[in-house]
Formats: sequence, C-alpha cells, structure tokens
Amino acid sequence: MTDPSLSTTGVVREAAPDDVAAILDLIHQLAVYEREPDAVDNTEQLLHQHLFGPNPRVFCHVLDDVVDGQVQVAGIAIWFETYSTWEGVHGIWLEDLFVIPQLRGRGHGKELLVHLAELAVARGYARYECSVLDWNTPAIDFYQSLGAYPMDGWTTYRLDGAALREAAQR
Repeated sequence: MTDPSLSTTGVVREAAPDDVAAILDLIHQLAVYEREPDAVDNTEQLLHQHLFGPNPRVFCHVLDDVVDGQVQVAGIAIWFETYSTWEGVHGIWLEDLFVIPQLRGRGHGKELLVHLAELAVARGYARYECSVLDWNTPAIDFYQSLGAYPMDGWTTYRLDGAALREAAQR
C-alpha cells in the first residue's frame, strides 16, 4: 500500500503478534494524552485475542521508526469495519491513532491515515470515520488538513456499565 520511500524514516505495516506489548503501551500513552490515565482495562492477552484470534474484528497497523537507536513501534492506527446501510458498503472506523510524542511532526500520523485511506479505496469502502475530543485542537486541525469534516447534527450516544447491564435485563 503506502510506499515506504515516502516516509521520513517510518514504515507502516500490519501489526504482528510480537507487537502486542508495544501496542498496549501506546494505548496507555494515548489514555494519558486524553486525560484518562486510569481508564485502560485492556491487557496483552485481550489484545492478542482480538487482533490475532480465529475471527479478528479489530485491526491494527503500526508505524516502525528508529527510537533511541532501535527500530520500534512508534505509532498505531487501530480500526474496525463499519457498514453503511444506505450505501451498501463497508467503511473504516478509526478507534485510535497515536504517535509517540518525540516523533510527532514528521508525518507519521499522516502516513498511518494515508495507509488506511489506500486500504479503504482498494477494498471499495465508502469512508473512514473517527471521533475527536472537542478540546483536541491539534487532532481536529490534522484531520481537517486531510479533508475530513465534522458530522454536524450527529451526537454520539453510549450505553455502558450498569445501564448496559440493566438494558439487557429488560
């Protein structure tokens, strides 16, 4: 998909089972950035099961770069397929995009998103979408610079925790 020669130094690839610890570490770093440092309940075992089990429904692409003299996972894009009933085709929901702070500004986030856009186009998907925290101006500006736009008139609703369990009993 993405031509590695276009990268400053990073290379985007599908995540492999050996990447699980690094992926989880970046998820924790993202939680800190999003001001929810204690919100991550995910584990290496769960990630491995969901990304590489017999029927994966969540996917991850990583960006490798040189950090402290060693090649390591420096960025992640975790996503899953969506489906548009109106268009009759799938799409991509970008759940998490994160690049380690010391490598930001080198185009790595863009590389990950371009890779997903290429993947979506190659598979005939209609779109990719994500949620952005209202206060995260750098992310909003970044997505808009690529042509993304906010979905005015739509509000995300969530049913979880005790309310989810209660609804399941009705």
